[in-house]
Amino acid sequence: QVEVVESGGGLVQAGGSLRLSCVASGLTSSSYSMGWFRQAPGKEREFVAERDRNSGFTNYGDSVKGRFTISGDNAKNMVYLQMNSLKPEDTAVYYCAIDLPPSADYDYWGQGTQVTVSS
Repeated sequence: QVEVVESGGGLVQAGGSLRLSCVASGLTSSSYSMGWFRQAPGKEREFVAERDRNSGFTNYGDSVKGRFTISGDNAKNMVYLQMNSLKPEDTAVYYCAIDLPPSADYDYWGQGTQVTVSS
């Protein structure tokens, strides 16, 4: 059974930084992508960033480009999200998810971690 667990959320002032971590377990394949999404109260879920485990290819949502960086540790099945220059509008619950082929969707999700940016 695939399990995804996030950590690292918290309260930070605008302009500050936070680093989120995500670990996956129960995976039987080494070919997958790990991504970060976020959802603020009253808003739809938004794509933040993703990383392909094998190629290292990364992709970012427009609202975080240049401020957030996704990286990974393949040996540990972990992915990280370094968030710099945080803004109040980055406040949301951040979710880590796994896209495991042959599915083209993110099928496995963590419970989420709260990030709050104060102005």
